[in-house]
Amino acid sequence: MDQFAATELGLATADPVFLARVRADMLRFARLQLRNDDEAEDAVQEALAGALKNAANFRGEAALKTWIIAILKNKVADILRQRQRRPINASQMDLPDQNGALPAVFDRKGMWRDAARPARWEDPEAELHCAQFLAVFDACLNRLPPQQSRVFMMREVVELDTHEICSELGLSTTNVHVILHRARLALRACLQIHWFQEGA
Repeated sequence: MDQFAATELGLATADPVFLARVRADMLRFARLQLRNDDEAEDAVQEALAGALKNAANFRGEAALKTWIIAILKNKVADILRQRQRRPINASQMDLPDQNGALPAVFDRKGMWRDAARPARWEDPEAELHCAQFLAVFDACLNRLPPQQSRVFMMREVVELDTHEICSELGLSTTNVHVILHRARLALRACLQIHWFQEGA
């Protein structure tokens, strides 16, 4: 660990405001994925303990918060994989929402309706790294129905395979793909309104 990274880690762990803010973000993420407050709390505690224990491995190549969240992401993935090996209690399963209709963004031929056609994104790579964009993206993600948000996070953030998501949530592959499609459409629509059109 270089001197800068050591200093950043030392200052951050000594700053109770930073720790409280990061811990709150970690708990929100873990609760969304695990749907169990006790497991979420345990995962956050293990991730924070792991970060402190492995502080020498923090090289300062990423933001400290990003590094700690990556540790949590691995803990959550481990818990979800462990669950796959345990018997599933049917009363704890989330049943998919079968009544949600897809937005009418396509015509009968599968073409974009003019009013629904998304605007061109000029430079998505630059936008992605912008802190304000991430705040808007987080707000849009929190507006999704809980199951859509959970499946999206499991796939895109925790990076679980579709079969792992199916096993964890008791969903079919088709259902996971439909949920991901709906989540992506909703996120795109939200970002279109709250980010891309605001800048225009």
